[in-house]
Amino acid sequence: MDSKIWYIPARNDRLDKNVGIYCRVSTNEKEQLYSLAAQISALTRAVANVSQWRLADVFIDIASAKGDAPRREFERLIKECEAHNISVVLTKSISKFGRDTVETLSALNRLTAAGARIIFEEENLDTDEVDSNLMISVMESFAQAENESRSENIRMGLAMRAANGTSGLYKRKLYGYKKNKDGELIIDDEQAKVVRDVFRWYLDGASVLGIIKKLSDTGIRSPAGKEKWSKRSIEKMLENEKYTGTVTLLDSATQKYEFQMKECHLPIITESEFRAVQKEKKKRSNVIMDDDGTRRSSKKYSSKRK
Repeated sequence: MDSKIWYIPARNDRLDKNVGIYCRVSTNEKEQLYSLAAQISALTRAVANVSQWRLADVFIDIASAKGDAPRREFERLIKECEAHNISVVLTKSISKFGRDTVETLSALNRLTAAGARIIFEEENLDTDEVDSNLMISVMESFAQAENESRSENIRMGLAMRAANGTSGLYKRKLYGYKKNKDGELIIDDEQAKVVRDVFRWYLDGASVLGIIKKLSDTGIRSPAGKEKWSKRSIEKMLENEKYTGTVTLLDSATQKYEFQMKECHLPIITESEFRAVQKEKKKRSNVIMDDDGTRRSSKKYSSKRK
């Protein structure tokens, strides 16, 4: 009898795992997009280094910093895991995975309930190796540390941009100016005339209320488009050094003048006019100091010149 030989392939108990990469950046600025590309590249290499892993999909959310901003790719990732199309989720860090502790823990519970394995590369955390209660404690610790450092990081970033002149606050739009196609402030001739008139009227003796009446009589609408200007809007205009072409930025922590850029844009009024208005405002002020502290003077300034 002829013998037959059957080839039986070796059994592989380690089945291939479909891996989903999740990446997130909080804004669509150029630096953030570079960070996104680096995230994807690093995580893709990590998947390639494990023979039983197969990259099934990449999930990307951009400009998702706000809590109410939708994270469509994040939600799609969870649904793919719940449908058992993804069995391993690989992400850079806890901060990229979730925007706050509540969101992170909620997503973690959904994914683990679906049988998915989640790996946080930066923190070297793996839900297959760490007890779920311990994982939650770790999550809360990272979230607390992140909250404590977030405001300081933001402040330092703003200060750095202010120091090197790249802060967008230098080019923040205000009444009297508009922006050109390059985002630079240029003079709005019609509004600039109103600004010059307000400064001139004040130096000629008109009060803030008198200026509001003049604007109403000439039918000039406020920056908000209202028929009547508010007292505060006139006062802020008269105090705004930006109309001289100089921009001074406050340090958000100390509230002290830290950064100043001169000739930031074309001026609407001269520095001498601005200084004259500040001097006049101080002279008209009805707040005086005495031995008992600050109190208001009984004198009131009138727009009627004597």
